[in-house]
Formats: sequence, structure tokens, C-alpha cells
Amino acid sequence: MPLATLLDNRWVASRWPKERRQHGVSYVVHKALAAIADEDVRFAKILDPPWHEKSKTHRWTQDAAKREVGQRVNHPTTVQEKVNKVHDLLEDEQVAARVATDLLRQPQVVSEVVEDQTAMHLVNRAQVDRSHRIAAQRLEAVPQPTRQAIQQAREQVRHNREYVDLVGACATFVAAAGRIVPTLRGHSFTEEERERVHANLARVRGATEWIGQAIDTGDLSLDEGLAALLRGE
Repeated sequence: MPLATLLDNRWVASRWPKERRQHGVSYVVHKALAAIADEDVRFAKILDPPWHEKSKTHRWTQDAAKREVGQRVNHPTTVQEKVNKVHDLLEDEQVAARVATDLLRQPQVVSEVVEDQTAMHLVNRAQVDRSHRIAAQRLEAVPQPTRQAIQQAREQVRHNREYVDLVGACATFVAAAGRIVPTLRGHSFTEEERERVHANLARVRGATEWIGQAIDTGDLSLDEGLAALLRGE
């Protein structure tokens, strides 16, 4: 027997004194429930098996015990358990990329992805990075004087795009505020709600001061206090 297995078995046995071990309940269930830190809870839990739909009885199974302590089950049933299982199978990045590509050919999957702002941001970021890599490779084959002119033009385009994005972000916020604030007439807010709004307004003020500083001085750095404020801390 490998030493690691022996030590693992010894630890499980230490969590279940002989008089607490339940006849008819498998070792793998005892092993999973051994993860419960509080021994009183652990000893009580093994005496309270969950309902087993297939056998129509209350009994422990390996998956039920793992589910109880938040471990990955062998036979997932819920959506989250199935997602966890898929993640385990996709630890290889090449396999994950192939599967993701295949899934994105399904219209329903694409619809779900575009609703997730974080996922769409990552996809857009990857597209931009890919475009930059391709452009850089093509630029290497261009004569030096022409390359410099192209780089200067690209920098100007990037500056113009980011300037438009910044102005657009400010305009979007002002427009949203102009649309929402008039609808608040007659509303009453709890103390907690007021505190939350004021905390977010402080973040907005901090962000606008940072933008002004960056535009006026070119200094993009953040002091610790402002960084914490923007993170909502």
C-alpha cells in the first residue's frame, strides 16, 4: 500500500472512533463526511441520511456524502455540479479551446455568452489582442521609414479612439443620470440605500478627479486611497 494511502486511511479512522462508525455505511461515505470539522456535527450527520430517490429510502451514497461537504460528485445532477465536472475535464487549455470553439457554433450558447458582459469583454479583448499581433507581424516586413509612418498613424488612431471612448463614457453617465434622477420624485429611501448611493457617488467623484488629473498632467497613477475608493473598499 502506498504511504499516502495508508496515511489517508489513518486520518479517516481517527475521525471515526470505533463506536461512531455506522454499520452498513461504506468507507467512502465515512471518508467524505470526515471533512466535517465539528465532531458533534459529524457524528450527528451520519445518523441523518438524505432521501435517495432511486431506492425511495433514506440512505447515504458516496455522491450524497460528497455533496454534503461541498466536494465534487462522481455523478452530477444539478447544473452547477455538471459545470464543475466539465471544468475538471477541461483543465487542458488546448482541449478547453477546442470545446469552447465547438460550443460557440451553437446559436443558443452564443446567445447566453453575449448576455454575459464579462465573457463578451474577454472575447472582445482577445480579438483586439489578435489584431495587434497580426498587425505587428505584418509591420515587421515593411521598410523602416514606412514602418515609422504606419506606427505614428496607428498611435494617432488609437489616441482618437480612446479619446472618443472617454468622452462617450462621460456622456453615457450624464445621460443615464438625466434619465433616472427625474423618476425618483416621490420615492423614499432607507438609510442603507442612501449610504450606498453616497458611497457610489464618492467613487464617481474620485473617478472624475482621476480623469481630470490624467488629462491635465499625463499622470495616470493612483494613490492607495483613491484606488481603494474605486474598488469600493
